[in-house]
Amino acid sequence: MVKKLLTGNAAAAWGARLAGVDYVPAFPITPQTEIIETLSGWFDSGVMSGKFVTLDSEHSMITAAGAAAATGVRAFTATSSQGLMYAMEALYTVSGWRVPFVLINVSRGLSSPITLGPDHNDVLAARDAGFVQLHAETCQEVLDTVLMAYRISEDARVCLPAIVNLDGFYLSFTREPVEIPSEDQVREFLPPFRPKHPPFRASFPVAQGVAVLDSSSYSYFRYQMHLAMRNVLEVHQEAADAFERTFGRRYDTLDRFCLDDAEVVLVMVGSFATKGKSTVMRWRKQGHRVGLLRPRMIRPEPSKDLADALAGRRAVGVIDQNLSPGSGGILYQELCASISRHHDRPEIMRSFVGGLGGKDISQNELDHVIKSLIDAQPTNHPDEPELLFTRQDEEQVRQRLMIAGKLAESGP
Repeated sequence: MVKKLLTGNAAAAWGARLAGVDYVPAFPITPQTEIIETLSGWFDSGVMSGKFVTLDSEHSMITAAGAAAATGVRAFTATSSQGLMYAMEALYTVSGWRVPFVLINVSRGLSSPITLGPDHNDVLAARDAGFVQLHAETCQEVLDTVLMAYRISEDARVCLPAIVNLDGFYLSFTREPVEIPSEDQVREFLPPFRPKHPPFRASFPVAQGVAVLDSSSYSYFRYQMHLAMRNVLEVHQEAADAFERTFGRRYDTLDRFCLDDAEVVLVMVGSFATKGKSTVMRWRKQGHRVGLLRPRMIRPEPSKDLADALAGRRAVGVIDQNLSPGSGGILYQELCASISRHHDRPEIMRSFVGGLGGKDISQNELDHVIKSLIDAQPTNHPDEPELLFTRQDEEQVRQRLMIAGKLAESGP
């Protein structure tokens, strides 16, 4: 084991390298391009063996990764934002093939208007595509989650592809100390890919994925995917146990921070949760029983874990880095559904939307969220999502509108 300063992108590349991937179909897009550039250099220098191929689009890239996995090789690829949207048709297709591989998504806001900053609308748009979906907070967690994703995805009870998500810029280009395990350690945790189903071979032609024209058979196959996805919960637990034994670090479906006695809980996903934890510690020093819950797994949804973790809390605030227009924060809605039948569900559930397009969630905004939860009173009517948007943000938009000639200088 060695320790290096790595960006989130470099940590993802190291995860693929340590996993011993055989095939990397690639297409560049900001902010994930550093991943495939790093892997390309390793393949070119002979550090990695196998095949690196640049394709014409993300649609082709995902299809190629799925086809390669169907032949029994370990495949890896990466994309972001509009690239994930371009590949959306292929995501549903390859998951239906029941082939395991790992896709890194470096989150970036979707256009229009175009942005390079991160939020989670891109990856959450793929939440129903049949991919296991895991989210990382730190660079170390990125590397480790890639290894865990392969073990989960390739398990015979699952056989589904996986997305590992990290936030663009805030994590993809942030350098942090990362422990890089030895290859022997990794092989102990993640043996070579040996699919139990017959892989495709040129010497033994077979047909798979033929058209299913009757609805009964189609329903059967789709529900088999659902059952396989539910199996992930058990397989993930086993993988977390094995990972802890091998590497000394543990990753459960949920990251519970200062939850033991918490009456007020923030729910956050991804790298912004680090700021949330800092805010929680400051409020706890002032005597407030505050905690933070960070879901690592989005699909399958760990519904029971979520309901149990939030049982008995007075107030819960979900900070979504996404927005479903006309509906609100996606995770807030899903979380409310998960806990709705629990006999000891929280008295107060509040929805906040922040960090869209990479907008920072400031310390003042996090303080505002916690204070509003402490002061909140139970109501029978769900609150509208509150956009975290400061006067400084408003003034910046006003100035842009004035420059564009869309707002008179004396306007509001």
